[in-house]
Amino acid sequence: MSTAKTQSQTSQGFNAKWKTKRLEEIGEISGAGVDKKVIPNEVPVRLVNYLDVYNKTFLYSKDLTHEVSARPDQVRRCVVEKGDVFFTPSSEVPDDIGRSAIAMEDISDGVYSYHVVRLRLKTNWDLHFRAYAFETKEFLDQASKQCEGSGTRYVISLPKFRAMVVRFPPTIKEQRAIAEVLSDVDGLLNALDALIAKKQAIKQATMEQLLTGKTRLPGFRGVWGTKQLGEIGEISGAGVDKKINPNEVPVRLVNYLDVYNKSFLYSKDLTHEVSARPDQVRHCAVEKGDVFFTPSSEVPDDIGCSAVAMEDIPDGVYSYHVVRLRLKTDWSLYFRAYIFDTNEFLNQASKQCEGSGTRYVISLPKFRAMTVRFPPDIEEQHAIASVLSDMDAEITALEQRRDKTIAIKQGMMQELLTGRVRLSESRIIADDAD
Repeated sequence: MSTAKTQSQTSQGFNAKWKTKRLEEIGEISGAGVDKKVIPNEVPVRLVNYLDVYNKTFLYSKDLTHEVSARPDQVRRCVVEKGDVFFTPSSEVPDDIGRSAIAMEDISDGVYSYHVVRLRLKTNWDLHFRAYAFETKEFLDQASKQCEGSGTRYVISLPKFRAMVVRFPPTIKEQRAIAEVLSDVDGLLNALDALIAKKQAIKQATMEQLLTGKTRLPGFRGVWGTKQLGEIGEISGAGVDKKINPNEVPVRLVNYLDVYNKSFLYSKDLTHEVSARPDQVRHCAVEKGDVFFTPSSEVPDDIGCSAVAMEDIPDGVYSYHVVRLRLKTDWSLYFRAYIFDTNEFLNQASKQCEGSGTRYVISLPKFRAMTVRFPPDIEEQHAIASVLSDMDAEITALEQRRDKTIAIKQGMMQELLTGRVRLSESRIIADDAD
């Protein structure tokens, strides 16, 4: 894009030439972080782990909830300082490599995981600008194109990561101006997130009333039943591994994050392609109405999260990190997606799991013995599900509005963070594109 500029416009805008440098030129890249272990006589620390970096843009001390231990030399080498930028150097898909988050404060007992790479800048960049500079498609495409691997794991080596380039304005003033524009959009996103969280809290409170029988909808009476999971259906583990082997059947996987992040599973949601033997395909098939659970996690409270298959998925199988419940009884399809989300049910899983430090798991016998309360009348199940579905629809509309705002922000970033559009005090000036 080429736009003529008057002399007055140029004088009011930023016109210093942007720089392009390799990451190793602007800072020190460090890998070899701390393992997820707790070892006696080591220093207790909190970990900046993969999901912290993947899910956040700004990192504060309060965000680090994963407690591990490290040797004193590791603490010194891997300490988290204000302004440090952390990246994901590996992932199950190439497009997730290079995601970043910035430490907004010194965290004296914080260290970074061996699944994370740290960039400590030598140059003086605006703090908030660091949070946006590495999120452009231009930057992330370098990581996805240069990574190595196939099937289930991709990684970019430290030498290749150090050689990746980033474009940036040389003046702190322009960096700050760009960060302020994008921060304003983030403010809108934060407001939407807060509203979504409020609606979700109202829904959760409603669930605790309707899904335990404490509050009944008009027209329904009768005693709710209480049964063990092993009584209402068949519990199956031993799912499929995340591998691709020659001569096996190509399948798509219901994996841990699918179950953890969703309530309803459709064929379009299964994006992880692996392979399985014919007997595994039969044993681990995904049928409409199947309920999947997370039987293990890094924290007890994440055990027992569930999602229900809303349709048959002929080429779908479930992962060995997932447990399947196939009901023997006729329950409302949507009701299945809600009944296992109550605190009453989930607390059973968190209290009966075993483990410590970095991994907790509930055994299949204990999982089969967990109980659930439910109305025997399927019409009451339909009615409860309808109320909760209406609330979900309202939340979904807000989430779609948030997603649209995110898309707008991404478009702004591609212009502002590549120098194609320059800011001034009163207007945006389109710069001459190379």
